[in-house]
Order: sequence, then C-alpha cells, then structure tokens
Amino acid sequence: MSKLAATAAFRIPDAATVRATPRRYRGAVIGLGSIARQSHIPGFAYDDAMSARLEIVATVDAAPSVVPLEGVPQLGHRDALRSIGDIDFVDICTPTSSHLDLTLWALEQGYHVLCEKPVALTTAEARRIADAARAAGRVVMPCHQYRFNPVWVQLRQWLEQGAIGRWHLAELHVYRLMADRGTSGDPTPWRGLRADAGGGILLDHGTHLIYQMLDAAGVPPRIRAWTGRLRHRDYDVEDSAHLLFEYPERLGVMFLTWAARHRENHVRFIGDAGSIDWTGGILHLERDGESESFDFTAQLDKSAYPSWFAGLFNAFADAMDRDELEPSLRDIGNVAAVLEGAYEAARTGAAHEVHQA
Repeated sequence: MSKLAATAAFRIPDAATVRATPRRYRGAVIGLGSIARQSHIPGFAYDDAMSARLEIVATVDAAPSVVPLEGVPQLGHRDALRSIGDIDFVDICTPTSSHLDLTLWALEQGYHVLCEKPVALTTAEARRIADAARAAGRVVMPCHQYRFNPVWVQLRQWLEQGAIGRWHLAELHVYRLMADRGTSGDPTPWRGLRADAGGGILLDHGTHLIYQMLDAAGVPPRIRAWTGRLRHRDYDVEDSAHLLFEYPERLGVMFLTWAARHRENHVRFIGDAGSIDWTGGILHLERDGESESFDFTAQLDKSAYPSWFAGLFNAFADAMDRDELEPSLRDIGNVAAVLEGAYEAARTGAAHEVHQA
C-alpha cells in the first residue's frame, strides 16, 4: 500500500460525516405482553432505517408461558442482561405499577430508558426519575406515541397555523366497553386492578389525552375532575373519568369511559373562525363558512400502529444521539402533575392548582 493510500484509509472522518452516520443502539424489551408484541417489536422493525438505529438483542419476561421472539435471547430476570454484553437501552412494556422501579433500576445500570405510559404517577415519582436520569446522564422517554398519529399531526398543524383562529374550547372523548385485557386470560383485566395498574382509565388511556391537551394548550393553571366506577364492579379502579382543564381564556373538556356500549373516539376544537372535528377515521375542518373532510381510516387501523411507534423510537434515538434529557423529563413531570392534580380534585370535589414541571 502506498503512503497516499494508507493516509486515505486511516483518515479521520470530518464532523459532517460523523453526523450523517447515526449510531446503532442495542436494547432489550422488558415484558412480552400484547403491547410489546403488537406495537413495539413491529415498530423496531418498521423499516431498514429504523432497524439501523435500534436493535433488540434480548427480551426479559419471567412468565413461564412466554413465547420467545425468534432469534432473540429470552431471559427470565432483568439481572441476566449482564450476560448479553453491551446494552444501551431498555424498553419497559410491563404493567404500570412496575414502571418506577424498573426505570430507576435501569438508570442505575447505566441504560437509557423507553417506558410505556404513564412513567410516573405523581410529581414526587417524576422528580425521583429526573434526578436519577440527570445523575446517570441517560434519556428517559415516555411512550407518547399518539403524537405520531397522522390525524393528530394534521390537527396540530392546523391549530398552529391558526386555521380556526384563536381556539377557546377543546373536547376529547373516548368510549370503550371495558379495559383492554392484553394477553391475560384472567376474568378481570390487569388494567382494572389497582395493584397492577395503579389507577383506572384516567391513568391508562387518559395519559394519551393529557399529553395531547398539553401539547395543544400547555399545562392548565387549574384542573377539576370526577372519577367513578359506573359498570365494572369487578374493577377496583375507576372505569370512567371527567376532567376540566381551566385556562385563562380557554377550556379543555375530557371524558373517558370503559362503560360504553360501543367503541368511539371524538375530538373537537372550536375557534373564533372555525372548528375541527375528528370522529372515527374522519377529520373535518370548517372555516369561513366552508368545510373539508379527510378520510384517515386506513392510517388509524391497528395495523398502522407500528408506524406511530417507529416515529417515537426515532425521536428516542435522536435524543440519545444528542444526550438530550430535559424535554422528555419535563414531559413526564407535566403529565404526572396533571394526573396527580386530577385525582386530588376528584377526591376533594374542588379545583386543584397544577404547577408546570
């Protein structure tokens, strides 16, 4: 090899070249229930670009009946991850009651953390996670994948562009027949049991609606709430919840129930120049006396969910690339503040002040 060729072969890449070649991160999924199998695992394998950034090299689940993923080592205990070699992150897909413990443990091991929602149930838990993440210099990102729902992306774009003028009323309604059973064959879904879920529909699906409301309007100064059990007497958590997000010049109304007769979602924003309605797969925009409708039915089918998770996972990889801790920690803290405030408001029957993380 000539001296010129040797110099070229060992040339240190410039900064632009380094940025153009994203780092590949090795991770492990903890918990192989339905959310992991139906959405997370397909999300990691969504396309070649996604697979090039995040690679699942192990799974952890202690259930004797768990079926391993083909070609991926299946471990019975989290401590066995030491035998896999270098692990950069864990993806926590376990019931809510385990999220705090697993997140703090993972940070102690030096892992970045991707965690199913909600990550923290109270502001105290959120602070513990934030302190541990900063001490470890590791990212903790909540699975707030509805931000990558194509209907919500379009709706947010219209709001930011002022398509309906200054909006003053938002309504987010979710109707379900019962809590999602997941893969459990037990008569009562784990989401209906406080020991596993930590709370009911407000914690479960409500977390998605909360961060969507915060994305659109920020943290409300005050919140009012009601929670109750209308139908499912075998649950020991609420099966329905009603929240009011009180802002100085606008109001957010949220209602969720597992006591409906059919499945339905309805989101409406009303402004001084028009309105946006989202029912089922149809998104409707009315402004200045004219209206348009857009059919997103195909993009909202469950088969499309992995694409939402792929968007989330790319954001997670970006945050790890940049060592960007604070945005996701604020996200976790603000959602926890609203959840805590809502439960307190429901308990006392009075408005509760909410403080931004």
